[in-house]
Amino acid sequence: MLLRCTPRIRIMSRSVSFRHTHIERNPIPIPERPEIRLTDVESQLCVLLDDCTRHLAEKGMHTACRIAGGWVRDKLLGSDSHDIDIALEDMTGHAFALEFTKFASRHKHLPVKSVAVVKGNPGQSKHLETAKTTVLGLDLDFVNLRDEAYADDSRIPTQVTFGTPLQDALRRDTTINSLFYNVHTRSIEDHCNKGLDDLKHGTIRTPLPPKQTFLDDPLRVIRCVRFASRFGFELVSELQESARDGEIQAALLQKITRERVGEELDKMMGGRNPLMSLRLLDALSLFPLVFHIPPAVAPTLSSQPSSASLAIAAASILQTFLRPDAALFHHPPIHPLLLSELSSSTSVTPRLYMACALTPYKGITYVDEKKKVRSAVEAVIREGLKVGTKNHYLDGIPALFLASELLKSPDVDDERFKTRVAIGLLLRNKLVHDTLIGAHWTTSLVFALIQELVGFYDAPADNFNVDVAAKVIEKYNRFASRVEELGLQEDVDAKPILDGREIVRILGAPKPGQWTGKVLAEVVKWQLGHPGEPKEQCEEWLKLELAAGRISIEDVAPSTQAKRPKSGPKEAAVKKTKK
Repeated sequence: MLLRCTPRIRIMSRSVSFRHTHIERNPIPIPERPEIRLTDVESQLCVLLDDCTRHLAEKGMHTACRIAGGWVRDKLLGSDSHDIDIALEDMTGHAFALEFTKFASRHKHLPVKSVAVVKGNPGQSKHLETAKTTVLGLDLDFVNLRDEAYADDSRIPTQVTFGTPLQDALRRDTTINSLFYNVHTRSIEDHCNKGLDDLKHGTIRTPLPPKQTFLDDPLRVIRCVRFASRFGFELVSELQESARDGEIQAALLQKITRERVGEELDKMMGGRNPLMSLRLLDALSLFPLVFHIPPAVAPTLSSQPSSASLAIAAASILQTFLRPDAALFHHPPIHPLLLSELSSSTSVTPRLYMACALTPYKGITYVDEKKKVRSAVEAVIREGLKVGTKNHYLDGIPALFLASELLKSPDVDDERFKTRVAIGLLLRNKLVHDTLIGAHWTTSLVFALIQELVGFYDAPADNFNVDVAAKVIEKYNRFASRVEELGLQEDVDAKPILDGREIVRILGAPKPGQWTGKVLAEVVKWQLGHPGEPKEQCEEWLKLELAAGRISIEDVAPSTQAKRPKSGPKEAAVKKTKK
């Protein structure tokens, strides 16, 4: 029985459910007759590999080459693939790679890169050494076909030996990734007898019983979710049952490095269907294992994370805004200005989906080892996922949450947003707009809107009020229109009309200092309030401000009285007594 994920359903009611609707698969088109069509370069590679094995056979070294896994799958689906893994019979990847590069260079006069080796780490479920090189402009990984033996009380192999194609295929994560392309016969090999059928029918299944496959490498649970969301395929019921198994989930936490989990999640957030990824993680009870709070941090949390349903709600709202074809509810059209920067960089959408996924940690803090209070969102990104600043996750997402508080309810009738200066300063705030961390005021507003809308989602009842949402969206649209009317778009990035040296000269100051930054801030306010006016007018205004005493060209000396004395009379007396 399959975990049923029906195609997109349009919901027209005044309230919607985010968790109990069918998961939208949006499956990729599958060719009626899947076949592998090689590019010219790929054909050259196959000839080169075949020639090399014949050359080695003449020297008494016998092996065979098969392209394995993702390349075969993608080519059968009609997509190009640059992920070329070469699986070898009865020879290690390193040994063959050395011979192959020597053959390509000496006998075929081809430029090659030196062979690099990635060591195996059985304790972290990375069982095999991999050799890497580049030939014909293609990045190649070489590894031997394998079989494994285990002790009764461990899933770390006690012995990894050369295996047959069948043995190796059975050790793969899914049947659709267990297919081989034999470079010598130019044929597809399906040793599991399920890979081709599962590919045609859009099914995610493990070659062996799923619990055995997952205990071998628990990360495969997450990979199955990624492939299901990437291709819009269905997970078989036995697989989802094993994914919820306590032993598997414990192994995922204990055996797999957080970097590997973070890498898989990053691929999901930048993939075809991030919302489906998050919904599957939630449905399989994997959410807290992926968005993990480290044990050292957990006791210091200011409160416990909210339900994962808030992450699903936030991501559902984001998808509704980004993909009108997959909208989960009707809403007023989002002002084009708010969506204008979403395609400016490939990092924007993954960052927004990742931020939505972290909504349950919003507003929660922890105390680090230096007794400094930090956000739980940062802890999950830094320690739980270890994705660092890729896509501006670590530096950009905490800023998004802080900016969402600054931008909340941007009512144009509110005193905070009535003047051009007030709105301009808000949009120029470094939390709201800072290119160094990938923050743009428009996407900050979109995320603020999403967070405000999540506040109208009743998680226990799984009910989202569409009518209230429409009013909130209109409020943000009016704010965007106001920004346009005021012509503030260019002013957000505008430099001060006067720089620090000019200010020192105009005001006749002896030297710059801390006061210069304060005056620069006043200059920015002036130019926001006087759009299009020349800098000469700003200079005259600045002189008048100095004459009126409203600005100063001197730094305030630190008060000596504010400093705490190192020791008072009593402490001094005690010290003398001790002496």
